Amino acid sequence: MPIEQATHIIPAARMANVRYAIRDLAVVADEVAREGHQILFLNIGDPPKFDFPTPPHMIEAVHKAMLDGHNSYGDSLGIRPAVMAIGHDAEQRGFTHIQSVFIGYGSGEVIDSCLTALVNPGENVLTPSPEYPLYSAVLAKLSAEPNAYDLDESNGWEPDLDDLRRRINSRTKAILLINPSNPTGSVMSRRTLEQIIELARRHNLLIFADEIYDKLIYAPGTEHVSIATLAQDVPMITFNGLSKAYLVPGWRIGWAVATGPHEVLHPYLEAVHRLLRARLSAPHPFQHAIKPALEGPQDHIAVMNEKLRRRAQLTVDWAKRTPRVNLVAPKGAFYAHPSLDIPEDDLTFVTALLKQKHVLVVHGSGFGQKPGTKHMRIVFLPPEEVLEAAYQKISDFMAERYA
Repeated sequence: MPIEQATHIIPAARMANVRYAIRDLAVVADEVAREGHQILFLNIGDPPKFDFPTPPHMIEAVHKAMLDGHNSYGDSLGIRPAVMAIGHDAEQRGFTHIQSVFIGYGSGEVIDSCLTALVNPGENVLTPSPEYPLYSAVLAKLSAEPNAYDLDESNGWEPDLDDLRRRINSRTKAILLINPSNPTGSVMSRRTLEQIIELARRHNLLIFADEIYDKLIYAPGTEHVSIATLAQDVPMITFNGLSKAYLVPGWRIGWAVATGPHEVLHPYLEAVHRLLRARLSAPHPFQHAIKPALEGPQDHIAVMNEKLRRRAQLTVDWAKRTPRVNLVAPKGAFYAHPSLDIPEDDLTFVTALLKQKHVLVVHGSGFGQKPGTKHMRIVFLPPEEVLEAAYQKISDFMAERYA
């Protein structure tokens, strides 16, 4: 009998909930570019694509590592000089009771491994809304139950602690913080962090702290506080990496520092370590840049923050004078997340903006938002003249569309 040919391969049902708004919209941008239009990109946090060059001493360290033959697999948790440098840096910043340091293929792999080792189908992690969409994508892959708590736009995008408290249930395993925030650019206060620690302590929850932008703080009077420095008895995993502050997102080097009581964390960390051993190692030669990055010259960070301060202010000034736009001024990272007073959904808005004015931003609904609100995420990494041109195009678009 002839073999019946399948018409198509059906993907797993869980993939229906896996989205990544930042890259998904870039598909439309490719179509616009093929039509011959020059696009102004305000959509992706990739500093070296603009005027933020990689520190030369880091490049030299990786080049030397390759020439010296460090092109084999590395240790599963990370090469010893890199792990020691990360641990020492954490201790210098006030981390105590460090139980493990491990390096991954970008912070994304470390995050994926930590969630995979923790969450069973039907369980949940409290994630911020809006949030960086990697977390929701990984949790959807794990068949976890969505459980997003609101960030309060009227309170500088601080977590809504009442909403967070209400959402804790018997299936909740952890609380995720992104601080500084992607996509809002907000920086959490010490008081907020202390209250979140108390919630985690009361409900025996793990805290995940994504602090990849911790060195990119430019608002006067703003201090970034690592939550792991505020408590020794609550288990925490702090994520960081080279991508943003050290200007090498393409090298894919991220890490985690686990802190808290050994007896509480040990079984969980053993599970994370098994996953990391199963994939052998993170990219070996690039790990040789970690020690020089953390212990070498830091001059580029001050230069970067001054550029970001000016570009953030330019963005705030534009929002103030633009009808239908309201912006909570960012304090860290390089994102702005203005609300939009428009009669259509924000995906329709940003898609039309791209097709008509060739400016690429990302719709706020791609990051999660309160029902009835509309936003767009702006990356203000481009030089000021590019930002000014892009903002003028957005203003023109809104004036024409909503006249």
